[in-house]
Amino acid sequence: MHERQTTDHMIRPGTAMDGTSIAMPEGFLFGAATSPHQVEGSNVNSDWWAYEHAPSGPISELSGPACDSYHHWREDMRLLADAGFNAYRFGIEWARIEPKPGVFDEAEIAHYGEMIDGARGMGLSALVTLHHFTLPLWFARQGGWTSSHATEHFLQYISAVMPILKHGVTGIVTINEPNMVAILGRVTSGEVSFSDMEPGVLPDPDPSVALALKKAHHAAADMLHRELPGVAVGWSVANQCVQALHGGEERARAYSQSIEDQFILAAEHDDFIGIQSYTRTVFGADGKRVQPRSEDLTSNGWEYYPQAVGGAIEHTHALIPQVPLLVTENGISTHDDEQRISYTQGALQSISSLLVQGLPIRGYFHWSLLDNYEWGSWEPTFGLASVDRSSPDFTRIAKPSLAWLGNWAKLQRMPCR
Repeated sequence: MHERQTTDHMIRPGTAMDGTSIAMPEGFLFGAATSPHQVEGSNVNSDWWAYEHAPSGPISELSGPACDSYHHWREDMRLLADAGFNAYRFGIEWARIEPKPGVFDEAEIAHYGEMIDGARGMGLSALVTLHHFTLPLWFARQGGWTSSHATEHFLQYISAVMPILKHGVTGIVTINEPNMVAILGRVTSGEVSFSDMEPGVLPDPDPSVALALKKAHHAAADMLHRELPGVAVGWSVANQCVQALHGGEERARAYSQSIEDQFILAAEHDDFIGIQSYTRTVFGADGKRVQPRSEDLTSNGWEYYPQAVGGAIEHTHALIPQVPLLVTENGISTHDDEQRISYTQGALQSISSLLVQGLPIRGYFHWSLLDNYEWGSWEPTFGLASVDRSSPDFTRIAKPSLAWLGNWAKLQRMPCR
């Protein structure tokens, strides 16, 4: 990943060949993403494991062994490398590294070091996420991000894994979707309920959690820059591609500022910002969300709107034009892989049009590499590959979309309109 001040390699108008595709900028990261809790399995020391197993809790399906990527990570990386990708976004699970306060598991640290080395050995740039929703249970019970020593604990965890980060990671995502962390904490605690909300509209983030996350991120970025000069550091934000029909602009603006913009602006001094986009939110003249037609919904109930990622990129760039952009998640939940290819082609076309305009987009990571555990359910399928979880070796089965997207990565090109 290039430094933020480097702009000479950006694509300029006129680079499309035959009107069908454009070449990627030098150093463009083309890969897929996963998160530890969703694919590794048996994350027994985490708050989410406890949440899943709470008596009379709301979770209907358990993560269990998940995709057993803890033992099959080499196969996951080989899928990407063989398909033609040059990058993999994966996470380090804090709850494994520090299962008890101040007790750091050297074997687990070595495990993730092997993963970083393994990625490099297969020709994959490693984009490593340090916190992807789950926390050590002990930390959550202390109050999580709002505890008085939250930042201190986060930095101690990062210090423990610093030696393996020096193995040669390309970039680091400190915190995944801090806006959703600050929102969903209110839901899992029972403070608010989605059933009481307007359909498709998220509640405001908890301001104390939002502030704590920004503090922790900035402190972590400072530490990482000192210890890892040349490694790009940022965080990733869940982008809603908020739009408005005539008369709904004020509601859309207020909604975006609350759930998204404050977290984007917090990245104004970062090396990159991660953009995570799947669908859009549209407000009508009455200030209420325009509900999409049922025939336009994906399998998990989101509107099918491939152009969302383009809108998310434009919005983010308008707020912090000096910061390079990385699409750290984009994809679709569908049981129809042809629909996945169609959606992804539309998304890539939106991205390529912005590259031609000169926006500093440095990479694209599809969500997800695997059909994985989606926070309480196995029903949503976002993966470029499925996993036979009934087989002893958790067999990975590549879908046509893996080869299709991998071919674009191999060519270092992207379709254009």
